Amino acid sequence: MRQNHRIGRGKQEKNLTRLTTTRPAAVGLVALSIFALAGVASGQDAKPQPSSQPAPATQTSPAPTGQKSGPGSSRSNAATSSEARRLPEDSTTKQTISVQGRTLAFTATAGSLRLFNGKGEPQADIAYTAYQLEGADPHTRPVTFFFNGGPGASSAYLQLGCAGPWRLSIEGDAAISSASPELKPNAETWLDFTDLVFIDPVDTGYSRFVSTDEEVRKHFFSVDGDVNALAVAIRRYLEKYDRLLSPKYLVGESYGGIRGPKIVRELQTGQGVGIKGLILVSPVLDFREFGGSSLLQYVISLPSMTAIAREAKRPVKRADLADVEVYARGDFFADLIKGEADKEATTRLADRVSALTGIDQAVTRRLAGRLDASEFRREFDRRDGKVTGRYDGSVLGFDPDPDSSEGHFSDPSGDPLIAPLTSAAVDLTTRTLHWRPDGPYHLLNRSVEHAWDFGRGLNPPQSITQLRQILALDPKLKLLVGHGLFDLATPYFGSKIWLDQLPAYASPDRVKLAVYPGGHMFYSREASRQAFRSEAEALMK
Repeated sequence: MRQNHRIGRGKQEKNLTRLTTTRPAAVGLVALSIFALAGVASGQDAKPQPSSQPAPATQTSPAPTGQKSGPGSSRSNAATSSEARRLPEDSTTKQTISVQGRTLAFTATAGSLRLFNGKGEPQADIAYTAYQLEGADPHTRPVTFFFNGGPGASSAYLQLGCAGPWRLSIEGDAAISSASPELKPNAETWLDFTDLVFIDPVDTGYSRFVSTDEEVRKHFFSVDGDVNALAVAIRRYLEKYDRLLSPKYLVGESYGGIRGPKIVRELQTGQGVGIKGLILVSPVLDFREFGGSSLLQYVISLPSMTAIAREAKRPVKRADLADVEVYARGDFFADLIKGEADKEATTRLADRVSALTGIDQAVTRRLAGRLDASEFRREFDRRDGKVTGRYDGSVLGFDPDPDSSEGHFSDPSGDPLIAPLTSAAVDLTTRTLHWRPDGPYHLLNRSVEHAWDFGRGLNPPQSITQLRQILALDPKLKLLVGHGLFDLATPYFGSKIWLDQLPAYASPDRVKLAVYPGGHMFYSREASRQAFRSEAEALMK
């Protein structure tokens, strides 16, 4: 995920916000309304189903490919346009996987939840993929909702790389564009201890806008609009499948660190849905310290850069970084504060950074010891014409322009995953789950990020405020934060520093930071995936 940001929204736009519930007399439908003064928007399914168990039908209907028009048509242009953009009816199938001596029989549903405005006009279809274990009591069995970040990423990373019933290998020789996208049963699936619902925000995966109104697009592509829409989609799923009594958990990755606490807060106080636990994977919690003149950006990235340098020589665990963590928040930060006006302090920290990261001393002195991720990625193995990954700095790839005075390289640890993950997600959805939307599947839609409204105020987006609120409001709510040692996109030490600032009510039995060998998608490594699964299972028991 990238960390660009802009600033706030005006009051008028904020008033087009939250999705809430009003219950009409019409049987089986939940009306949607936008209350400008209360700042609330709303959403519902196109065809709600009252049953708690999805129907066993396996057939799907093709998505409409055009509009009906002409003198005999009784539909308005808006209604006709919405039909043309409709996703197929939900597809529900019975599935079984066998892994490590155990067999899991479950119901899989691929479908969508349609969101409307207060006038009953369709706004967007939010696609989801859900897995429900057979034979379990849905009222007592946990259900967990997953979403990735970006903004602009679908949930396929978490579904196919970490917790879903099928997994695609995304490490080593399998982490290249031409790798086979063949899915295999996932021995580390979380389906043993929780039902799973993977949600794709609008314009990711198969989710799409129904409305062509530019103001609708702006609303969904904003921090608050995105949170409100996802919270309503979660509530609507719970209502549709009679899961309101189930223990409920959320998992968010990357920009999901901004979404996660805010969605929990919106569910708690806006949608009337309580959450028992929040799991954040490689999260960004506060954009204020990721760039600009902030000195903390150098503090939080130094341990990960050192981990990458040490991993190149021998396997590294977090315990091996204890000396660097102490230095980063101690003498290193003290020398940074003194500034370049203090030549002795600047030389001292520049030389120590060189020794820790393996970057040439001439480079660290030129940069006054202030080494950002882009400089590190190019300089780490520049002698061999290679660059490190941003998502996983332990992964090296060729610099396409090694002789250029400027960097023109992509991410060798992230970009090669786009093709195999996209193909695997489409194949799973259409061939195994029998849901066949028209149009493209967006694994990582960069146009969403480019259009995103991060805000126009003095304070860039952060979720620390909501994290404090949700932990204070519900003393039983638990938080698990997982990170990879070699992640240069959202370094683990940033979360460590921010979690250490929480008050005493965020006690160690409620809030835990777990750091594993690996990068942004640390779950690509088998041992890290197994350990993280165990932590998630323990949180839900």
